Amino acid sequence: MLIRKTDPGTTTPVEMDGVKDVSMQVMVGRDDHAPNFAMRHFVVEPGGHTPHHSHDYEHEVYIVAGTGQAECDGETATVTEGDVLYVPANAVHQFRNDSDEAFRFLCLVPMEFDCGTPVPGS
Repeated sequence: MLIRKTDPGTTTPVEMDGVKDVSMQVMVGRDDHAPNFAMRHFVVEPGGHTPHHSHDYEHEVYIVAGTGQAECDGETATVTEGDVLYVPANAVHQFRNDSDEAFRFLCLVPMEFDCGTPVPGS
């Protein structure tokens, strides 16, 4: 059994086009020998955002802390701590932080898409 705590202090900045002030911590991934799914912890700083993007796999998101905007196929909703989101495959989506505190979420993806350069909110 693996037990690990989310820790905004141990996240690594995400460097890619369309990203502003986002960092990530792998909670469960390849290094843990998980066979099917990866869980990542994202921190979006105030004014930050993930890119508008899509991919051919679904993912599930759990909001850990803060308030943000989740956009999916042109629909935008305010999400807060405790909310759970399902983002279908091929949906164009983005997460934004328009508050003055950190916006944190967990994102689960199939292991084969947990590559070295993560797509935030993938």
